[in-house]
Amino acid sequence: MDLRQLRGFVAVAGTGTVTGAATVLGLAPASVSEQVRRLERGLGVTLFERTPQGMRLTAAGAALLARAQGLLDHADEVRRAVTGGRRRVRIGALEMLAAARLPAVIRRLAERHPDLDVDVSSMNRRDLLAGVADGGLDAALLLDSGLRVGGLGFGPPPGLDYLDVGEVALHLVAAPDCDTDTLLVTPPECSIRLAAERLFGPEVPRRELTSIATAREWARQGLGRALLPDFALTHDLGSGALVPLGLDPRGLALRLVWPRGRERALRDVLYALSA
Repeated sequence: MDLRQLRGFVAVAGTGTVTGAATVLGLAPASVSEQVRRLERGLGVTLFERTPQGMRLTAAGAALLARAQGLLDHADEVRRAVTGGRRRVRIGALEMLAAARLPAVIRRLAERHPDLDVDVSSMNRRDLLAGVADGGLDAALLLDSGLRVGGLGFGPPPGLDYLDVGEVALHLVAAPDCDTDTLLVTPPECSIRLAAERLFGPEVPRRELTSIATAREWARQGLGRALLPDFALTHDLGSGALVPLGLDPRGLALRLVWPRGRERALRDVLYALSA
């Protein structure tokens, strides 16, 4: 097996399309298709079902996906040992989690592994999951619920493992003098928005804003109620700028996700993220 073929296979499995994989890898779609075909010929199996909706893994493809990233990790480890290169990991998180939770993680990694370079990206949940699936990210922190990835109501890509590393409490808050029932919500791709939709349904009047931070500020200005996570409210609840409205919704799981089969290569990073 050629490493380039394996990278192409992993990218197609993660994105679900040859075009998406080509974008991730910076290659022409025809080149990615040829990599997959050569890999299939070399193994003597069909790795994908070609459907109008995209590329769907066969049983043989799923078996390879569980092992392919480990092979790529081992190749990178050998390369670093020979060249003396530094190890680099890429962590993604929702924007507010990147601001509130990741600084302590980066500090722990710097103390324990000074030879490790860490890149941090903040993005929405859809892009986080796609990045982990296609290899653009090594691990990601997001908010979810239930006993599996996607329990909050979104569809995850295949081939992910996860660990719940904490819980985020939710509070319905408003300014003390707020006189409107308008619900201030975040964009549809936000986990807090999904939680709000489950809690209130479609009947409550709402105004869609661009981020958790914007919804919090509009609530402070008395322009509506907002369902917000505890890590975004520490100062406002303490100062009285925002007050809880008595509703105690179920919290969300702080969920760490990574590509299946990469536990060995990511052990130190996963430990720092879960501590």
